[in-house]
Amino acid sequence: MSKSKVAILKTTPASVRSDYHELLNLADYQQTIAKDIETALKINISWHFFFPASSTTPWQLDGVIAAMLADGYDRHRIHGCHNRTVVIDAHLGERENKQLDVIEAYGLKNVHLYEGEEWIHIRDAVGDLTKQFLCLNEVYPKGFSIPKRFIGENIIHLPTVKTHVFTTTTGAMKNAFGGLLNEHRHWTHPVIHETLVDLLMIQKKIHPGVFAVMDGTFAGDGPGPRCMAPYVKNVILASSDQVAIDAVAAKLMGFDPLRDCKFIRLAHDLGLGCGDPREIEIVGDTAAAAENWHFDGPFRKMTFASRMQHRIYWGRLKGPVEWSLKTWLAPWAYIASVIYHDMYWYQRNSRKKMQQCLESDWGHLFQNWGKIEATAEGFPNVGTDQAHFHRDPWALFRQGVRILGTCIAEAPEVAARRRRKSV
Repeated sequence: MSKSKVAILKTTPASVRSDYHELLNLADYQQTIAKDIETALKINISWHFFFPASSTTPWQLDGVIAAMLADGYDRHRIHGCHNRTVVIDAHLGERENKQLDVIEAYGLKNVHLYEGEEWIHIRDAVGDLTKQFLCLNEVYPKGFSIPKRFIGENIIHLPTVKTHVFTTTTGAMKNAFGGLLNEHRHWTHPVIHETLVDLLMIQKKIHPGVFAVMDGTFAGDGPGPRCMAPYVKNVILASSDQVAIDAVAAKLMGFDPLRDCKFIRLAHDLGLGCGDPREIEIVGDTAAAAENWHFDGPFRKMTFASRMQHRIYWGRLKGPVEWSLKTWLAPWAYIASVIYHDMYWYQRNSRKKMQQCLESDWGHLFQNWGKIEATAEGFPNVGTDQAHFHRDPWALFRQGVRILGTCIAEAPEVAARRRRKSV
């Protein structure tokens, strides 16, 4: 059997488009992503506000689409794809992170999975595969639903290189979490590693092709996927092996993927991919793949919110508090998250955390996206406008209040009560 392959390149704004094109073909994406069926570009929005390394970058999305069109893929068979969470506004996020600008510039469909899309029960979708699940049958005794449109579609995941307070690192495997579980995803947090493995099994069953393109132009360390310290790292990765690309990214950040990332080890042991960097074929810039960024990881300097989450799901608060997250009381946690992250942490910490990244060429490219000319190779001129953090605290507060209202109205518990009343 051939070895799992991960492509990695160093990049700059001036060459990022051609680098993404080269990267995808180094990873043999055309052998995985068939041209005659629909392909979903699964965009990552870990925060609706722009924060370096948190969400799919516009040049990542642009580079993948440009490469596919250059290689003969039909734009009418490619679409952007978004999930929704109770604490993240995907519509705000796609605007703030300039992903919608890219989708509209190419004239692609833009699918929000929770808006008008049909969902199908998991047993109808994958049949006896459910008998192999590690945990989802216990978490959801009555089953759960997945998007019907996913069945028979290719999917290309677009994560970024970053750490995560639940899974140490997050990447290709975690990017399926929002799209494949419709409601009550937080019920899986105590068994999050096993959940990611079950979701990978589902993907391999329903998608003809599964591919991942990971952006590490910015990379995030600390209690991610939001409250991180972002750094400029100038790397991009791609692979048809979701386990392998996550393993290589974890190794870059300074972790041992088989020791430090349980979801990678479980998937590796089950033969769902290769999580051992020694057994992965690296193509492209092998020197870049050998780097060690010595990240601290998500647990050394945790935020108040992440400490509370750990205590609720795995610590002293599990008994007295976790039960409430499976009842109509659950929206208290969504409200607490929005108040802490959007209305407190982002205002208090973002300017300082972002500054180095905003002053970089990538920061200038983001600031001037849509105002500067692109070439086939990339963006030789990143613009003259100085990138800076310019959030008005009162505007952020008002935005936070609006998001609070949305997260309460769209909470699964509230929606379920609303549906019962309408019957």
